[in-house]
Amino acid sequence: MKSIRELYRIGTGPSSSHTMAPRRAAEIFLRKQPDAAAYRVTLYGSLAATGRGHLTDQALAGVFGERDLQIVWKAQEQLPLHPNGMCFEAFGAAQGLLQSWQVYSIGGGALSEQGEETATAQIYPLASMTEVLEHCDRTGASLWEYVLACEGPDIMPFLDDIWQAMSRSIERGLAREGALPGGLGLARRARSLQRKASLFGPHFLEAGKLCSYALAVAEENASGGVIVSAPTCGASGVVPAVLRYLEETLACDRQEILQALAVAGLFGNLVKHNASISGAEVGCQGEIGTACAMAGAAAAKLYGGSPQQIEYAAEMGLEHNLGLTCDPVMGLVQIPCIERNAHAATRALNCCRFALLTDGRHKIPFDEIVAVMKETGQALPSLYRETSSAGIAKAYQQRQEH
Repeated sequence: MKSIRELYRIGTGPSSSHTMAPRRAAEIFLRKQPDAAAYRVTLYGSLAATGRGHLTDQALAGVFGERDLQIVWKAQEQLPLHPNGMCFEAFGAAQGLLQSWQVYSIGGGALSEQGEETATAQIYPLASMTEVLEHCDRTGASLWEYVLACEGPDIMPFLDDIWQAMSRSIERGLAREGALPGGLGLARRARSLQRKASLFGPHFLEAGKLCSYALAVAEENASGGVIVSAPTCGASGVVPAVLRYLEETLACDRQEILQALAVAGLFGNLVKHNASISGAEVGCQGEIGTACAMAGAAAAKLYGGSPQQIEYAAEMGLEHNLGLTCDPVMGLVQIPCIERNAHAATRALNCCRFALLTDGRHKIPFDEIVAVMKETGQALPSLYRETSSAGIAKAYQQRQEH
């Protein structure tokens, strides 16, 4: 598996697949052909279907600047290797086509050529949680120590930067009010929810804080703010919300938070390596389900859970999001995406606590749930995989037309 540096990415929302990755691809292509007279980018499948709502065109235009750029949208066509395909072309003033490059946005901001993620090394020797747990049982290492051994000591300063970026996104989201951009007229609710939470009893206080932190990040993402993909932009509020809440309630120090981030990253990496975190490929179960698993694992680590209990918390977080469709209204990362971050954060904490009530033994391991998630995602019709042509998106559109 590759480094968790490829999973946690600091960048602007609203979508790691539709905004971050196309921007990166444009930067790469522009370095290859800086002096072309004109450029054309053709977007296929899900990238074309929801690209405008996800600000794909703005991301590309921001890279090419004043250069002559044409964007072609082909929502009904798909390149062979992934629903999020792109074709970059550079043209000379007289000699026609200079270069053509097909590339795929495969989830979490990652790019792929010919089915292989671009130019990053494999640094994890074990590619299943079963193998990792056996290693921990044999050596006595904790899960975060296994991550450190694979990544090297520089991973902790990197995770510190990630946590600071996550924390800042929470603070910005809690400070802002007003409608989110995009035309839905959806109002920010994080600040209001945080204020109301303090008026009620302890259970409501917990739910209110968790939800307000998750909404804060998700609303920042929806407005194109700076967030951390964890594992994606659309699911970026879950892990920060749970860590922020436990930092406050358990009085965790910074190192404990970074260790929990390492554990969360390990589980997210396993899903990305063995299945997918792309909503266009497997639906929202690959995004919010993975985020819930990551957050559940991180919480169980902070509560002192064993590796087996941590694995169980992650397994439940993913299992109970199986089949979740990706059908964003108007192609915006707002409805149902923002609320799903809040619900996944509360579910993650419940999964953690349930796991801690057990010895960690259970019938269906995390690895099998990952495989089932991939199978389920492949069985979902493309209408329910980030095309905004069915489900909640279609229901909203039909109501608006009548």
